[in-house]
Order: sequence, then structure tokens, then C-alpha cells
Amino acid sequence: MRWFVLACISVIGVAHADETCNSPYISQLIKGQEDYVYVWTLGVEGLGDGSDKLVTIDVNPKSKRYGKVISKVSTGARVEAHHMGFTDDRRYLWAGGLSDNRIWVFDVGRNPAAPKLVRTISDLGEKSGFLGPHTYYALPGRMLVQALSNTQDKGGRTGMALYNNKGEFISSYPMPTEGGGDGYGYDLAVNPKQNVLLTSSFTGYANYMRPLGELIKDAEAMKNFGSSMVVWDLKAMKPAKVFKVPGAPLEIRWSLNPKDNWAITAAALTSKLWLVKQDANGQWAAKEVGTIGDPSKIPLPVDISITRDGKGLWVNTFMDGTTRYFDLSNPEAPRQTYEKVTGRQINMISQSWDGKRLYITSSLLANWDKGGADNEQFIRGFAWDGSELTRKFEVDFTKEKLGRAHHMKLGTKAQRATVTGG
Repeated sequence: MRWFVLACISVIGVAHADETCNSPYISQLIKGQEDYVYVWTLGVEGLGDGSDKLVTIDVNPKSKRYGKVISKVSTGARVEAHHMGFTDDRRYLWAGGLSDNRIWVFDVGRNPAAPKLVRTISDLGEKSGFLGPHTYYALPGRMLVQALSNTQDKGGRTGMALYNNKGEFISSYPMPTEGGGDGYGYDLAVNPKQNVLLTSSFTGYANYMRPLGELIKDAEAMKNFGSSMVVWDLKAMKPAKVFKVPGAPLEIRWSLNPKDNWAITAAALTSKLWLVKQDANGQWAAKEVGTIGDPSKIPLPVDISITRDGKGLWVNTFMDGTTRYFDLSNPEAPRQTYEKVTGRQINMISQSWDGKRLYITSSLLANWDKGGADNEQFIRGFAWDGSELTRKFEVDFTKEKLGRAHHMKLGTKAQRATVTGG
């Protein structure tokens, strides 16, 4: 453990990346225009093969296949496909679902246009007691996996599991339940220079697998959502401080500006932006700094994407299908400067490093997505000129019999040249 932690902390010049929400330890980065978007997709019974799958979209405007599906790889299972993450060498994508403990590993290096399923990791529950792998975060030679639930009562108490890149389990780290900790988990993100790992919190299987309308009416169940964020000592992998952050703080985004020492998140149930920042005395603190839309209408902020200079933040809100942009020139007082309805329901948002392209998908959770005409399932690509989002393409996942489009990662042809040596 010690050698790998020291390697983590020694990475100083890690500000460059091809997608602003990637781990800072990922190498073989995209330079310029991305060629592909990989979409981790929830299977729908009776639609196509009904299985979760990795779908590849051609997103290079110069390609004859621009905006088209060019490959799909099914897992043969339907387990609430959710998030995925690259290994540090960027050759493999790890992906999993929230109703199961299996993790699927796809080779995206050998042929980036046609990923191949090469391994299934099945021991997360047995080794750690955790259920529902959510975040996959690359560390040097390792993958840190944040789970949402546990195998005992399927509640929200959970933790992180550490694997090596071969898929071999190393150790587990339960989320703290003392010092103000509620034991819940959701996302994680690392600030190498500060030796800090930051985690957020959500809810367990018993809640996220229920229909949203039914869940909202259950007052007791609604109490079972996370209300904390935790600062960890990365070197020791131990919690150092717990913050009270009401309303299920979700995705965490560290500013990528080398001069900054703060991260931002959005709380889903309160529609608030929270800033985690080091004060003049070096102490970490969390405070509410902004409001997203009208909280009384429960817009439900979901995914966020920070710009590479730390000066702007994109926020998607699921219920009203709106994409908003916040000026973060002063992170202690975010200011909304733009908004656009980009779908009847929207969830994930991925941004190119140059900030000129955004990709948006629709699905949140199978039992939380809307019904009828509002149940759009898509990926949409947009151009951003600094003042307006312009749609460039759309893939209708229902029409294509693919399923529900969720998490995205960017791919490049250059990866194949690197892997094969020419």
C-alpha cells in the first residue's frame, strides 16, 4: 500500500486530461478532438437483447459515421448499469451496476472503435460486504471502487474497495459512522497535491431500487439519505474530517486550476451547491454557496462538469430537463449565466477538455426515469461557443433497441496506435 500511496502523492503535474471529470492519474490522454463516446447502458426487458451493454458512438465530425452507433457489447445481464471508469493506463474500462456486485472490464485499448469484454470481477460482495459498485477511480496500478450499499441489509452503510488493475482484491475501507459520519457513500475524488481523498453520500439499495414516486411518499425511507462528505488522509486511507452536507451530495469536482485548493458538489434533494475548501489555517471546511433552480419544484440536480480552468460549472437537473452553466470565477458565490432545456429528462453530462463540446444522456435509474412520452432515452451531442448550446446529433436509444443511456467516457483512435505500437 505504501509504495502506491507515495506514487499518488508524488504526482504534481497532473492537470492535463481529455475529460475534466477523469482521475488525474490517467495517462494516454486525448489530444484534440475525441473520436468516440462510450455509453454504459441499462438493459430494458423486451428491448433488443434486454441486457446492459457498452455502446460506442462515433463523435468525430469529420467521420462518415458521425453521430452513429458503431459497436455494442452486451454483458448478458441486467443489473442497473450505472457508472464506469478507466484504469490509469487508459486501456481498460471498468463498469458495473447498482443491483449487483459484478464488475465488467472492457478492453478499449486494443481497438477503441470496438471494445471487447475481457473480464468479470465477481468477488466485491464476498471480499468487502459492499453492494452496488458506483464510482471507479484510477490510482497508480490500482482501481478504487466506491459502493452504494451493503450485502447485509441493503441499506446505505457502505464503503470503498481497492483492487489492482488485474482485478485482484486488495483491501476495503468502510465509510465512517463516528465523528458525524453516516456511513453512506456515493462519489470519490482525489487531490494529489493536498494528500486528500474526498467522498460524498447518497442512499442504499433499499431506496434506489424503488420507484421514485413511491419512495417520495415514504417519509421514513426519505430519512435514509446521506447528509455528509468526508475528507480522507490519502496516504493513510483514513477519514480525517466529516462535514454535514444535507440532501445527498453527489458528484465531486476538484478545480483543475493548479492554483486552487477547492472542490464543488451539488446536493440532489436540496438543490444546493456546496464548496469544500481549505482555509488560511489549512483546515478543510464545507459551506453552501449557491442554489440551482427553484428548490421548491425539486429540479433534482444530478451530474455536474467543471471546466478545465475551474471558472465554470455545468449542472444537469433531471426533473425539468435543464442544463445550466454557473460562473465560478468566485467559487464562494457561483452565478448562473445560462440555461437550456436539453431533454424531458436528463442526467449525465460530459465535457471535452477544450470546452467546445458537451454530451448529455437521459437515464437516472430504471425505477426513477419518467414514463410515457417523457421517457426519452438518448445521447445528444452539443457544440458550445461560449454563449449558446447547439445540438449536433442525437442517438435515440429506444429506437435503436439499446436501452437506457447513462454514463459516458471519451475515446480516441490514438489509443490503438499506442497499444499496438503503430
